[in-house]
Parts: sequence; C-alpha cells; structure tokens
Amino acid sequence: MITTRFAPSPNGQLHLGHAFAAIIAHDLARAGAGRFVLRIEDIDPGRSRPELAQAILADLAWLGLRWDEPVVWQSARLGSYARAAEQLRAMGLLYPCRCTRAEVAARSPGPGPDGPYYAGTCRGQHVDPAGAAWRLDMARAVALAGALEWVDAVAGPQVAQPEIFGDIVLVRRDAPASYHLAATLDDATDGITLVTRGADLFAASHVHRLLQALLGLPVPRWHHHPLLVEADGRKLAKRRGSPSLADLRLGGADGRALAETLRQGTLPTGLSLSAGVEAAP
Repeated sequence: MITTRFAPSPNGQLHLGHAFAAIIAHDLARAGAGRFVLRIEDIDPGRSRPELAQAILADLAWLGLRWDEPVVWQSARLGSYARAAEQLRAMGLLYPCRCTRAEVAARSPGPGPDGPYYAGTCRGQHVDPAGAAWRLDMARAVALAGALEWVDAVAGPQVAQPEIFGDIVLVRRDAPASYHLAATLDDATDGITLVTRGADLFAASHVHRLLQALLGLPVPRWHHHPLLVEADGRKLAKRRGSPSLADLRLGGADGRALAETLRQGTLPTGLSLSAGVEAAP
C-alpha cells in the first residue's frame, strides 16, 4: 500500500507552492488507495510557532485535503533522533564541530548543495562536545555503506552520491536534529513508501539513502516534482509578496476550487512550473 506525507515547518505561512506539493502527495496516495500522512516539522525552537501550525491545518482543510490519521508532530520524537545520533557516534561516524557559519564560509573550498562545502576543520581534532554541532564523517560513512541506489518516479534509477555534501551537520547546536536526520527517521517511522517533495530537494535524497543504509531503515521510492515558481524562476516567498494560503482563505476564496485548478495545471497569473528533474542517463 502506498503511503505519502506532507511535512511543512510552522515557521511561516503556507503559499501556493506548498498547496501544490500537498495536493501531489495527497492525490498520489488517493490514486493508490493508500495513506496520506500530515507531519508538522516543529523542532526548530527559534522559528517554529504554534499559531502557524494551526494555520497549516486550517489551510489544508480549506483546500479539501484530508489526512488519514492523527497529525504527527516532530517535537514528540526527540528521543528517536537522540538514539539515532548515539548509534552513529558508536559507529565512529559523528564528530563534534564548533565552527561558526562565518568560519565555514571563509574556509570553504566551494559551494555544496546545502551551502558552503565544509572544509573538515574539526575532523580528527579534539573539540569540546558540549554545545557543539555533530557532523557526519562522510568519507568514512560512504566507505562503510558501500555503493547505494535509489529510485525516483520522475527521474528513474539513481546512484547515491552523498559525498557531494561533504561532512554535513546531523545534530545542530540549536535543534535536536538536522532536516536530513529527522526527515529520514520520520519517514521510516511513518511507513512512508513514496517520498514526495520538490525538485529543489532532489540532492538531499542522496544523503537520506545513505542514512537509511547506516541505520538499517527501509528504503522508499521518491517522487521529486517540479516547483511552482514566479515568472523569473524564483521560488515563491512571502517576503516578496507571494500570497499566503491564509490570506486567500480569510479573504473568502474557494479553497477546493483553487486546489482543482492546480490539479488541472491552470496556474495563477505570473506563476509557472520549474523544469523539474531530468531523467537519469
């Protein structure tokens, strides 16, 4: 049975791009007579706001989307993230890092998928772990896991290349886990068989496939869909005036009608779909 999920973070209002992503996940589950899970990723203490989480629930219901079981809250799963991090430490795959973002940027040999590529400054050094972030020793992890593959419904079979990220942070200083660790663990816990998300997160799946191998987790299929973007190709953002779903909902718009137009590919003026992900050679 197919199981999908929509997993927004309550650190801002949902916009039309989120609606498009939620509809894809919802409709793929319905088409496969499966389950649609709603997960709220609320473990960023500096940005997550309870009132925004409630607005997310209202927005999705306004669109006519229904989830099949109680809402999952990441904040209820902190223990699972800590246990996974301890397992990776015991395997000799995590090391503490106290580099600031400015220091990482200054020493970086170039850009990576998540920002400046980390130069490995703290790897192999004696670093006080108290209050430090914990990074994955990527070379050691890749050597341990061996060759890995994963399948995207749009782009086809893929060979995992997590090394393009370098030594990523898995346990943040200011949060219990990074997106990579928390999302991978949660998808396994929730029994997700098809991970749907925007094409901008395609590269992240290389890392998630590695973590699944290291932690002995089940391997889903992925579906990276095109993004709903502005005319100039930029992602939608509230700070640039992209309308929020809450604005539309409170303004009296018909959410179910909006959802149907998005399903049919009729996009609001000034918006388009990104090219998406090209098929693998």
